[in-house]
Amino acid sequence: MARTKMELAGGVRLADAVTLGALASHVPIQEVRAAIKEAGREGVRNRLLTSELTMLFVIAMSLYRDVSYVEVLRCLFEGFRRFGNSLSRVIPTKGAVTQARDRLGFEAVQGLFRRIARPMADKKAKGAWYRGLRTVALDGSTLDVYDSPSNVAAFGYPPASRGNSAFPKIKFVALCETGTHAAFACEMGSYTVGEAELSLNLFESLKPGMLLLADRGFLSYELWDKARATGADLLWRVSSTWTLSAREMLGDGSWIARIRPQTGKRRTEREIAVRVVEYSIEGSAESYRLVTTLLAPEEAPAEELAALYHERWEVESMFDEMKTHLKGSRVVLRSKTPDLVRQEFWGMMLAHRALRELMYEAAFEKGWDPDVISTVHAIRLVRRTMASAAALPP
Repeated sequence: MARTKMELAGGVRLADAVTLGALASHVPIQEVRAAIKEAGREGVRNRLLTSELTMLFVIAMSLYRDVSYVEVLRCLFEGFRRFGNSLSRVIPTKGAVTQARDRLGFEAVQGLFRRIARPMADKKAKGAWYRGLRTVALDGSTLDVYDSPSNVAAFGYPPASRGNSAFPKIKFVALCETGTHAAFACEMGSYTVGEAELSLNLFESLKPGMLLLADRGFLSYELWDKARATGADLLWRVSSTWTLSAREMLGDGSWIARIRPQTGKRRTEREIAVRVVEYSIEGSAESYRLVTTLLAPEEAPAEELAALYHERWEVESMFDEMKTHLKGSRVVLRSKTPDLVRQEFWGMMLAHRALRELMYEAAFEKGWDPDVISTVHAIRLVRRTMASAAALPP
C-alpha cells in the first residue's frame, strides 16, 4: 500500500510539542537506558541515531500517524537543537530510520513499558476506587497491521464472509485502571490466539487491594483460580451457559454458589465459593449475572456491585482512545515486518500511557475525575504546546 509523504500541517512541528517535554518526562531517560541495556540493544554510542533517540522516535511516531518518518525525525532533531544538543544538520533517510528501528528491536520497547507501567491513581483520585479497592478492568481488542507477506504469516487475517479481510490483525489484552484509563499490563499476539490465553500472563500484575472487573468471555475455573490467587478481588460477568446453584441465600438477594473444574475425578474437592449477583436493567430484556470474591453483603451490597460492574466499559474507552484518537480510525500500523509491528505497538502503548499521565495530573490538580477531560483535546494540546514549558531528557 503506497503512502504519500506528509509533513506536519499548519507549521506545527514536533519540536514545538509537549511530546519532547512533558511527555518525555513521563518516559524517564534512565528507564529508557535500563530497558535498552536489559534487552542487549545498547549499540554504538557515536551513531547519529542512538538507541535512546530511536526509542523516543518510536514513541513520538505514535502521536503522528499520518506523518512520514523523516518529517517526525527532522522535528525531533530540531527540538533537541533548541535545547543546546549538538546534533548533525543532516537528517537520516527513511532507510536509516528503519535500520535504527531494526537495531533497537521490540524487546527494549516492550521492556520499557513493563518497567514504567503501573496504576497511577492516588487514594484521593475520583472515580478510581470502590470502598478502598482500586478498580481495574480486563479486556482485549485488535489492530490492523500493514498487509505484507511476513505480517500475514506472523499474525493472520480475521475470517471474512468472502475471501480474506483487508488487513492482517494483531490481538492484545490489557489491564486498565478504570479511573484513569491507564494500561498497567498488556500482552499482544497473533489474531489466532484467544484473549483468555493472552491474559494468563497479566495476572502477575494484580495485587491485593485491587478489584478486577471482566466480561463473561474470560470466566473459567482456571482463570478465576489464578486471578484470585494474587490476592486481588474479582467481579466478573457469567455466561448464560453456566449453571450456578444457590447454596446459601443472602439478605440483599445475592447468593453463595460454587464453581469447579470442568474435568478431573476430584472436582468437588477443588470447588471455589463465589457470590452471585443477578439483575436486569430497566428497558432491557437482558439479564446479568455476576460472580465475585466479595462474599459479605455488608462489605459490598449487591446493588452497588451491579452499578459498579459497568465501570468495566472504561477499558473499552481506553481502546477507543488508542484506536480512534491516537492511531486514527482508518490508519493501520505502518510497520512492514512482524518485529517492527511489535515495536510500534509497544511504542503506541507508551505514548498512550504518557498522555493519560498528563491528563491525570491535570485532573488531579483541579480535583476533577480524569474522565471529564477530552482525549481529543489533550492530543491536540500535546501537538501544539511549546516545549519550552517543560524540560527535555538529555
